[in-house]
Amino acid sequence: MREIACDVAVIGAGTAGIAAHAAARRAGARALLIEAGPGGTTCARVGCMPSKLLIAAGAAAHAARGAGLFGLDVPEVRVDGRAVLGRLRAERDRFVASVLDGLDALPADERLPGRARFEAPGRLRVGEDVRVGFRAAVVATGSSPSVPKPLRDLGERVLTTDTVFEIPDLPRSLAVLGGGPVGIEIAQAMARLGVEVCLFDAGRSLAGLSHPDLAAAAAEVFGAEIGLHLGVEVTAGAVDGDGVRLTWTAPGGGQEERRFERVLAAAGRPPNVAGLGLDAAGLSLGEKGMPRFDPRTLLCEGAPILIAGDASAERPILHEASRQGRIAGANAAALAAGRPLAAPEPWVDLRMVFTHPQAASVGAPYDAEAGESRVTGAMSFCDQGRARVEGEARGGMRVWTDRGGRLLGGEMLGPGVEHLSHLLALAVQEGMGAARLRARPFYHPTLEEGLETALADIARQLRG
Repeated sequence: MREIACDVAVIGAGTAGIAAHAAARRAGARALLIEAGPGGTTCARVGCMPSKLLIAAGAAAHAARGAGLFGLDVPEVRVDGRAVLGRLRAERDRFVASVLDGLDALPADERLPGRARFEAPGRLRVGEDVRVGFRAAVVATGSSPSVPKPLRDLGERVLTTDTVFEIPDLPRSLAVLGGGPVGIEIAQAMARLGVEVCLFDAGRSLAGLSHPDLAAAAAEVFGAEIGLHLGVEVTAGAVDGDGVRLTWTAPGGGQEERRFERVLAAAGRPPNVAGLGLDAAGLSLGEKGMPRFDPRTLLCEGAPILIAGDASAERPILHEASRQGRIAGANAAALAAGRPLAAPEPWVDLRMVFTHPQAASVGAPYDAEAGESRVTGAMSFCDQGRARVEGEARGGMRVWTDRGGRLLGGEMLGPGVEHLSHLLALAVQEGMGAARLRARPFYHPTLEEGLETALADIARQLRG
């Protein structure tokens, strides 16, 4: 048995793990990065980047078909599915290679391949022939897609976010289970590339939107391109030739069924904590075997172990995973050296969906029971100047404050939302009031003027 000793053992070489290892090294710790693979981070390999490449292809096809709005004649748009997916994988592989190059630059004695599990407090087994002793550890094992029970016997006919980008050609028809960010992004992109798409979700909102006005607008917008089945439950799936036959409960009762060439399970990515032996490490475990931890220091209860990134299920988004990795790595080094831990203030919650129109949620979530404790400003992109110029006049925005006018958060559905949500997130993070933000310059004609419209609506109500 090979024995290794280190100050900080980092389990997982994704976004959070790489950041944790680097932070621990900067803090002076002897850090070991344990990687089970596949490498390249979830974002680069199967998440943010390949999905955006698919979205970009779908957007190009959609723009070409809609060119008549601007007096342009595009007689035919032909989609070469193999070429679309070939470019996607080629560019995806470039992003992954960049991550792997960074790992390859690490000293050999700071990397250890293999699957890790805790044997006892302060001790890990990696594979079958390596034992690692540590003063502190970081769990950054990421997440994996889940497949609903009705789909588990359908073999390769079921796609996940880990496999959908590997198919050689676009399917003729696709059922997407899950209307959250990943599901709606892929569903719309596939539809714009000529795939007949139906989306199923037990809830009645899409793209993470919860404000009733925006949820209704999203259903109308996306329903024009995708067959939407909201408020339903898929109860069975069966092999049907080279495809799949799904059965689901209809909203009004009874059942419906239909055949699809492929089905995409996009209803979530649970954290990879099973098989780590967390109980052997001395941790206090809660629901579903998850460790209890401080969301600011990221320290778990019961042992000098921290958790970061998707493994924590706290905020499974890349910028949060990177920050959590830095916090966890620095705090692990502090534990190993007997120093106090840092407990930084959390960032404002910021979530984006890169559909067309885009969607975003910022800060405090919508609260249907807030009543008079909140003021909500509204605007519509349907009659907003720049949105109409660009032919993207759909959606709207809701921004809420407390009764004193301090910005709390908001939701958006519209063009350029990835930029508008950053502005609102910055203002919320800085504790700004609606009046102060409105007093800043808003250039004309820009989409940002839509935010000023919502702020003006808040000002009118506060004057009330």
